[in-house]
Amino acid sequence: MATTETIFAVSSGAPPAAIAVIRISGSSAADALMALAGRLPSPRRASLATLRKGDGDILDHALILWFPGPHSATGEDLAEIHAHGGRAVVDGITAALAALPGFRAAEPGEFTRRSVMNGRMDLAEAEGLADLIEAQTDEQRRRALAMASGDVSAQVRQWQDRLVMLAARVEALLDFVDEDDVDDAAATTQLLRDDLAATRLDLMNSVARPLAERLHDGIFTVIAGPPNAGKSTLFNALIQRDAAIVTPIAGTTRDIIEASVQIDGIAYRFADTAGLRDSEDMVEQIGVARSASAMQAADMILWLGSVDDAPDHPMVLRVAAKSDLAVDQSQADISISALTGAGMDALGRLMAQRARHLLPHEDEVAFNRRQHRALADAAAALSEATGQQDLLLVAESLRHGLHALDRITGQADTEAVLDALFGRFCIGK
Repeated sequence: MATTETIFAVSSGAPPAAIAVIRISGSSAADALMALAGRLPSPRRASLATLRKGDGDILDHALILWFPGPHSATGEDLAEIHAHGGRAVVDGITAALAALPGFRAAEPGEFTRRSVMNGRMDLAEAEGLADLIEAQTDEQRRRALAMASGDVSAQVRQWQDRLVMLAARVEALLDFVDEDDVDDAAATTQLLRDDLAATRLDLMNSVARPLAERLHDGIFTVIAGPPNAGKSTLFNALIQRDAAIVTPIAGTTRDIIEASVQIDGIAYRFADTAGLRDSEDMVEQIGVARSASAMQAADMILWLGSVDDAPDHPMVLRVAAKSDLAVDQSQADISISALTGAGMDALGRLMAQRARHLLPHEDEVAFNRRQHRALADAAAALSEATGQQDLLLVAESLRHGLHALDRITGQADTEAVLDALFGRFCIGK
């Protein structure tokens, strides 16, 4: 990414709106304010200005702000224009900026990317910001805000500090082995191995926690059972719209239908599946096979069939789905009627109880899948270190562990990871 160019974008969403915020970042950001407003305001103080085109025609009366680098959001000179949010006004300002030499429209996430590249935030904080933009529940917002505020980075720094201290002790021991006091060296080596094991266990406990993705992707909940068990009726009731076709004809649902919804602040991704049965119909066979695959991948299963046929899954809820009819409800976990609504609130509460076991605890730092892989690699490196007798090999394993932790905050990552992350951002962020 060429950081010598000055970029601009509307950061407040598409017009029309009451206010439009246009951000400008780069070495020529001051030139933009001079060209449009004729002056630079005092740093970090909003100032009313008349914006003009190059020919002197008035564009708008707007607020302008000036944030000289490196103490700005991007680490570069940065300016903001808070103008009226009509399309003609916004188009006029952006056209005037595009006409300036060395200026171009920003790419998605480029402001935040420059912030990371210039050390104003790390990669984990940027990921938290991306999650915050996409947050739809209070829990998603809290978790994303914690990551964006540096909770993950602070935890990683603690581990990094511990590994650095362990590496320093290894170096000291390497010098110590030449001394005469062998007993002291042995005792110090044992303390080192004890601390290595404790740090490894701490990392492994974090690896074992639920992934942060479940907070915003939703608990993958598969509704399964035999034909005509009420699966599609329950699916429609849970997502509160008629997405699945419901008929009394067995085998109506041939493929998986998915929909995401929030229930009591928890995000779910529901899947309605084909009824499980033997069939001579090739299309239905494919649907049944897909149902089986979905059940294997499920975080939770709502089983609407016979209790004796319930799948062996740690998070299966056995649902008697037609309480308004004469069906056996004695062994089910819950009895409902999606048609009349009876028991649906209780089902939501029971699902929430199970779902909380699949979500990160409120008092723990939550790691996403990319960070989780790096933690697992760091833990594996410490496992190697604890099994080594040669201190030189222990030092090398510690170096690998530090490198893995560096990947979480972006100190040792690739452009491909950065491209994937910032592709999630909107233009102007």
